[in-house]
Amino acid sequence: MIEVAGLKKSFGEVTALRNVSFTASDAKVTGLLGHNGAGKSTSLRILYGLVQPDLGFAKIDGTNVSEDRVLAQSKLGVLPDGQGLYQRLTPREHMRYFGRLHGLTEDIIEARTTELIHLLDMAAIADRRTQGFSQGERMKVCLARALVHNPKHIVLDEPTNGLDVMTTRKVRELIAELRMQGLCVLFSSHLMYEVSKLCDEIVIMAEGRVAVQGTPAEILESAKERTLEDAFVTLSERVVLS
Repeated sequence: MIEVAGLKKSFGEVTALRNVSFTASDAKVTGLLGHNGAGKSTSLRILYGLVQPDLGFAKIDGTNVSEDRVLAQSKLGVLPDGQGLYQRLTPREHMRYFGRLHGLTEDIIEARTTELIHLLDMAAIADRRTQGFSQGERMKVCLARALVHNPKHIVLDEPTNGLDVMTTRKVRELIAELRMQGLCVLFSSHLMYEVSKLCDEIVIMAEGRVAVQGTPAEILESAKERTLEDAFVTLSERVVLS
C-alpha cells in the first residue's frame, strides 16, 4: 500500500503542494488525474525520494520515504517523467545493470530479463544499443528497467505520453496485468479515457490539492455529472474557487 499524507512543498515563491493526501491499495490501479501544474509529478517525486516535502510524509508499505529512502525505493518500480537511458547499452544490459543495483543474483536477473523481453515484446530490440530508439521502444526499456526487481508497487508518471496507438495499448494491457498479479499500481495521466478505462480509484488534483478520491462511480456522484471529463472540470473548479 502507498500512503501520502499532508504533503506540502514550495519551490521559492511557488507553492506546488498544499496538504496533499491520498492512498493507493494493493491489487488496484489508482490514477492521479490533473491538469499540468496540478501537483501530480511533484507528489510522485516525493514518493520515490527525489524531492523532500516541507511537511507531511509518503510511505511505501509503512516505510517512510524521508526516513529510509533506500528501503522504500527497493519496494518501488518507477517510471519517472524523465526517461533517460544509457545510449550505448542494450535493453538486456539495462535490465542486468539495474538488477545488480537492486542486489539480485545473476540467475534471477537472467530469468527476469528473459521474462520481461517476452512480456514487453522486445525480442527484436533486446540486443541493440538504445541510441536511435523510437519513443515506444525507449518506453519499453524504461518499463523493463522499472520491473526487473519484481517490485510490489509500481509508480508510472504519464506512461503513455508520446506513444503510438499500438504501444499505448500494450502499456495499458501491462498495467491491467500488474493489477491481476496483485500489485499496487499508481500512475498519473491527463487522459480521461485512459483513467476511466484502467483505474479502480481516481485521485483528482488541482492547484496543488486533492479535490476528491474515489471510484469512477463515486467521482461522478460527487460532481453530479454523467462523464468523467465533466466531473473533472466541476471538481477542479471547486478547488480553484475555494
